[in-house]
Amino acid sequence: TVINGTSALHSAMFGLGIGPEDEVIVPTYTWICSISPALILMARPVFCEIDPDTLMIDPEDVSRRITDRTKAIVAVHLWGNVCNMDALMKLSKETGVPIIEDCSHSHGATYKGRLCGTIGHVGAWSLQGSKPVSGGEGGVVATDDIDIFERACLIGQVNRVAGLDLITEKYKYLQPLGLGIKFRAHPLGVGIAAVQLQKLDELNKRRRDYIRAVELGLVDVPGVKSVSIYEGAEPAGFYGFPIHYVEEEVNGLSKEKFIEALQKEGLRARGNGYPLLHQLPLFAEGFDIFTGGRGPLCTPEMGGDYSGYQVGDFPITEEVCSRLVFLPVFSNPVEGAAEQVVAAIRKVVAHAEQLVIKG
Repeated sequence: TVINGTSALHSAMFGLGIGPEDEVIVPTYTWICSISPALILMARPVFCEIDPDTLMIDPEDVSRRITDRTKAIVAVHLWGNVCNMDALMKLSKETGVPIIEDCSHSHGATYKGRLCGTIGHVGAWSLQGSKPVSGGEGGVVATDDIDIFERACLIGQVNRVAGLDLITEKYKYLQPLGLGIKFRAHPLGVGIAAVQLQKLDELNKRRRDYIRAVELGLVDVPGVKSVSIYEGAEPAGFYGFPIHYVEEEVNGLSKEKFIEALQKEGLRARGNGYPLLHQLPLFAEGFDIFTGGRGPLCTPEMGGDYSGYQVGDFPITEEVCSRLVFLPVFSNPVEGAAEQVVAAIRKVVAHAEQLVIKG
C-alpha cells in the first residue's frame, strides 16, 4: 500500500524500469495522474485515441504509436468501465511492451472473470476519499512479477520490516532503506479501506442496478446513448456515469441547453469534467521540468526535441468527449430514483423543439 493512487502508478512505472528517454502510451482522455509519474521518471507521454463507444483506450491506435522507446501502455479503466484486455494483452505479447492497469475508478471490476488489475503486468488503485474503496487517501500496487514488486518497494517502502521485500539477490543488499523514499500508506487509512473493502460488493451491486435501470429506460429515447461495454467485461466502482448525447436527434438542442434543462428538472447532470491531456498547456506547449533543457517535455526552443500537441491531433476522442453528458451516481438510491432520472430526460427530449426556439 502507498499514500495515494499517483504514488501507486509511480511505483508501478518505476517497477517496470521506466526512465529517461522512454515512452509511455496513455489515452488522452484520462486524469493527469495516469501519466504524471512518468514525467518525474523523465519518460515521455505518448497520447492515443479512445474507442468512441466504450471510452476506453483503443488498442489499434496504440499499436500505431509503439516505437522502440515504448516502455509501457497504461490501460485506464475509466469511470469503472473495462478496457479490451484481450486485445491489449495480445499486443503486449506481440511487442513485449508491458501493460499497467490503472484501476483508480474501477474497484471490483472484472474482465472475463478476472479482477481488473491482475490481468496486466502490474495494477494500481486509488483509495482517495471519493473512491468506492476509500482510506481518506491511499493507494495499492499489485503484481505477480517479483522484480516489479521489488523495484516498487525499492522506491517507496523505506525502512519496512526486514524480510517483507528486497529479499532477492538483486536487491537484498539495499535492505532495509532501498532508495530512501517513503510512499507507505498511513496505517489508519489502510484500516479504514479494509472495512470499506468488505462493503464493496454490495456498493457495486446498488450502483450497478441503478445504472442499468437508467440505461434500460433510455433505450428508445432519441439523443442519448449508453456507453458500450466489451464482451466479458463487468464494470464496477462506477466513479462516473457518462452517456453519449447526439444533439442532431433532438432538433439541434445543444448539449449545454440539454444539461441546463435537466438541472431545472432537479437532475444533477453535468458535462465532461476531465480535460483532454494533449490540450493542457503542459503537454501542448511543453515545459522544462528539470530546467536546463533536461526534461521529457522540452521543445527545441527549450533545448529538447518534444513537438507538443494541438487541437485536432485526436479527432475521435475530441469529438466523443465533446458530446458526453454525466448523470448522477447514487450509492443508496431511493426507490424509484432510476425512474425519476429517466423521466427527467424524457421530458427534456420531448420538449427539445420548444427549448431550441426559446433559445
